[in-house]
Amino acid sequence: MITLSSIDELKATKEAIEKLKKDYPNLFEKLLDIVNLTRAFQFKYQYMGCLIMNEDPGQNAPNFVYGSVLRLYKKELQKLKDAQDSEVLKQIFSEFRNTGYAKISLLILGMKPESLVGSSSIR
Repeated sequence: MITLSSIDELKATKEAIEKLKKDYPNLFEKLLDIVNLTRAFQFKYQYMGCLIMNEDPGQNAPNFVYGSVLRLYKKELQKLKDAQDSEVLKQIFSEFRNTGYAKISLLILGMKPESLVGSSSIR
């Protein structure tokens, strides 16, 4: 998914993530774990975002992955979705959907909003 993000959108997204980190540290840790797992498995961040939001991942679903790996990933992601206050996370993903799940993920990993300005096709 190609997204075009303004610096203001990215800064607002980063602020929401920082607020999540401060107000819900356990939820943020689980989210960070899933983002890191997504990165380690080389899955698309868009796929992760779609699963969190109960959307159809379509072409973002990983190809040529062992079923056991997908089951493990989905099991870990379900722990995040079942976590207390997970609705707060879904609200952030929904509110900043235009920023894109990939850029939201990169902000969670600590990237600066200024480094993500403009168009990108990070998945």
